Amino acid sequence: MAKRFTTQLFVSRLSGYTTDQSLRQLFSPFGQIREARLIKDSQTQRPKGFGFITFECEDDAQKAMKALDGKIVDGRLIFVEAAKEVEAPTPNMNTVVTKSF
Repeated sequence: MAKRFTTQLFVSRLSGYTTDQSLRQLFSPFGQIREARLIKDSQTQRPKGFGFITFECEDDAQKAMKALDGKIVDGRLIFVEAAKEVEAPTPNMNTVVTKSF
């Protein structure tokens, strides 16, 4: 079975001056964007240099990835790749819990 391409892209090595809005503007020529989100430090609220773009359509995400991966944006070489799905951790069923009284 062929694996479907994701509509969500992971963008790394972004400038510290990149905003959610500028990230959206960078990717908007390639299609309808559902979400543009920079990941920020929880204490300082400064961007960590990476973010996610979610497109409405897989084809638009592929076009954006091909066009922008390895390009220089705001003086930085950025990388764009398909975001990986992360599964929630499951408890290890082989773990034995013991209590001592």
